[in-house]
Amino acid sequence: KTLHLRMQRHCENAQVLAEWLDTHPAIEKVLYPGLKSHPQHELAMQQQNGCGGAVVSFTVKPVAGQGDEASRLRQGAFHVIDQTRLCSITSNLGDTKTLITHPSSTSHGRLAEEQRLAAGITQGMIRVAVGLEHIDDLTADLARGLDTLTT
Repeated sequence: KTLHLRMQRHCENAQVLAEWLDTHPAIEKVLYPGLKSHPQHELAMQQQNGCGGAVVSFTVKPVAGQGDEASRLRQGAFHVIDQTRLCSITSNLGDTKTLITHPSSTSHGRLAEEQRLAAGITQGMIRVAVGLEHIDDLTADLARGLDTLTT
């Protein structure tokens, strides 16, 4: 009975989160249909009643240090994920609470690296299924890890 109200909040939070991530210096790229920079933004807005949805994906910049770029991207992504306290680490989607995952090692973990890269899924990608929490709490939770990345 309350799905339409919950989805409205999911989408509002996701939009604000995507816009915030898009300005963060540790972020390489944000993928969210609600952003005008998304290649299918116009189509998504037509098909989804002007909403970008509840899932935001983003890629962190590679951390400084040793190792190849994929390894340094993975280290950065895991650092951000490990620093969260509010987000639940899982490979599921769709809950009232915010869920965070590393697609390269979960949902796309069985694919070869070349296949993941062809799909645009790097070791630095993080996927967030945005929940109903207050947006300030969500940004603070992600900032804990993002602000301490050494890129």
